[in-house]
This record gives sequence, C-alpha cells and structure tokens, in this order.
Amino acid sequence: MKKNPGKSIAASFAKATVKEGIRYCFGDQLIPEASSFKYLGIIIRSDLNRADHVNYTLRKEWAIIYFIMCIIKNGNNNTKRLACTALVRPMLAYGAVCWDPHREGRVKAINRVQIGPSNSGTSYRQKC
Repeated sequence: MKKNPGKSIAASFAKATVKEGIRYCFGDQLIPEASSFKYLGIIIRSDLNRADHVNYTLRKEWAIIYFIMCIIKNGNNNTKRLACTALVRPMLAYGAVCWDPHREGRVKAINRVQIGPSNSGTSYRQKC
C-alpha cells in the first residue's frame, strides 16, 4: 500500500500554550501543522472551538434554503416546508453532538434556519 504524506496534516490539542510545537515526520518528509482541519464534514480547531463549524453549517443551510425557495417559488407553503425539512434538517442534525451550540447567539441562529422558511416563504419569492 502506498502512503501519500502530501495529503496529511498534523494537529495538536493542548490546554496550555506550547512555545515550540512538536514536529511530525513521515519518513524524511515533514508533515505541515494546521490549526484547523475538516474530518468527516466537521471542522475541528486545535483549541476545540466550534465557531468555524457552526458558521460553515449555517452558511450552507441558508444557501440550500435560498436555492429551494428559488426553485419552488410558485409552490404552496406546505411544499416549501416539506422540502426544507427534508433537505435542511438532516444537515443540521449531522454532527450535532460534536458541535452542540451552548451559546445563546448560535442557538438563535440555528433556530432562525429551522423556523425561517416556514414563516417567511414570501420574502424568498421576491429575491429570486
């Protein structure tokens, strides 16, 4: 089996600030260190802050909602609600255990994504 060290990154997790990081090598090739990386669709930072992943997920969800509303602009509210429930909620649920928002601002932002399309279906029609 061939291994590709060019596709590898190193990340370290520590509570204390480390003055000089540990260098990881694969054979004689140095593996670059990264402060954040994506693993199975979840963005993980070295300080274990979830803000990047929450923001990424919310941006992706709003793009999907806007796309759905542009396609189904002549549909009734039940059709729009069903499409958003089928396409948006599973993406919010994926990895929710890992990035469970505990800050009030993030909880409100996620609630806006979940409740927004069902309450304001007409506002999307004007933008498309």
